[in-house]
Amino acid sequence: MARLAGNPEITANTLEIPYPPNDRMARDWISETDRKRDRRSDQVFMITTWTRGEIIGAIGLMCFTREHSPVRKSATGLADPFWNQGYATEAVCPVLDYGFRVMGLHRISAFSLTRNKATGRVMDTGGMRHEGVLRQHIQKTGNFEDVAVHGLLREEYLSGG
Repeated sequence: MARLAGNPEITANTLEIPYPPNDRMARDWISETDRKRDRRSDQVFMITTWTRGEIIGAIGLMCFTREHSPVRKSATGLADPFWNQGYATEAVCPVLDYGFRVMGLHRISAFSLTRNKATGRVMDTGGMRHEGVLRQHIQKTGNFEDVAVHGLLREEYLSGG
């Protein structure tokens, strides 16, 4: 995972992956992901190539809030040689299905930098709705960035619309 996230173009387009990553950070992420999976709070799935099964990224559902009903946010990361080939779009649909049908989630939210138009298109194609923009919400490499919010409710997903 450190190798995949080691490209500054990838980390520049994500909200939470710092640059440069290191091997310890990758090991800590994998350990924490395993602990959360055991507690059934977060779920992370590897994205692999269609032909060789090579790991090229990850997509997951991370705990966002537990106050009333289960809500999760979706996160996706994909190695840049595999951008614009349909892998992320193909990964979003089964993860949404898993979140709503298996985990019984009420809502899934996804966040992306507004300048990262490709991620916004992936969320739209997956059936999520653009809900708004959080202005200058995070700081990346010394600059404040706007964050797009996409969301989907269980009832919308199950009704197909």
